[in-house]
Amino acid sequence: MIYFRQLFDVGSSSYTYLLGDLKRHEALLIDPVLEHLTLYLSLLDEQALELCCVLETHVHADHITCAGRLREETGARVMVSEAADISCADAGLSDGDEVGFGRETVSVMATPGHTSSCMSYLWQDRLFTGDALLIGTCGRTDLQGGDPGTLYDSIAHRIWVLPGETLIYPGHDGQHRHVSSVEQERESNPMLSGKSRDEFVSIMSGMGPIGPGFLEKAVHANQRCGNILI
Repeated sequence: MIYFRQLFDVGSSSYTYLLGDLKRHEALLIDPVLEHLTLYLSLLDEQALELCCVLETHVHADHITCAGRLREETGARVMVSEAADISCADAGLSDGDEVGFGRETVSVMATPGHTSSCMSYLWQDRLFTGDALLIGTCGRTDLQGGDPGTLYDSIAHRIWVLPGETLIYPGHDGQHRHVSSVEQERESNPMLSGKSRDEFVSIMSGMGPIGPGFLEKAVHANQRCGNILI
């Protein structure tokens, strides 16, 4: 039996995903948010699940992770892209790696472009895309080594080639949309559908800069697995 929850943080419009194998009593979390640590622990306890690992799709700039706190509370391993060079992580992930929980396996796909170290995670018929591909749009490319051409290649050559019925679960959605599919985004995403690589690069390069605001604090903390005291 499989347990799956999509959880939403109102402040940052961020999604967190809890995946569990109820027979083996193991689970993993993708992109947890610091403010919801108690909720995650409560859900794990409620379902009698042991958290084996925390996966980050990238070093977030809009919320602070609780990966480090979850490790303290549960002993879970923190895993991020090796390209992020996060010294506090327990493992650096590369394209093609697999992460197991119970009898289940999550496949690791490198999808850089929003940042240079973005990862997507494929589990069964579901792809957790972080900020690379969003519903009806995509992530910015002016943060942490982002590049519009690289993002286009990640989406066109890694995500679009998956079966059309593959479900897209994004890292964010300000309109509270929960899920899409490869086919739907491939055919109707206004940022990408029908656009050449050069057209996409031009669109993304024309976006105005984002103000620092919370960004610097979040990135600094997330480079330390959510430790905001350093």
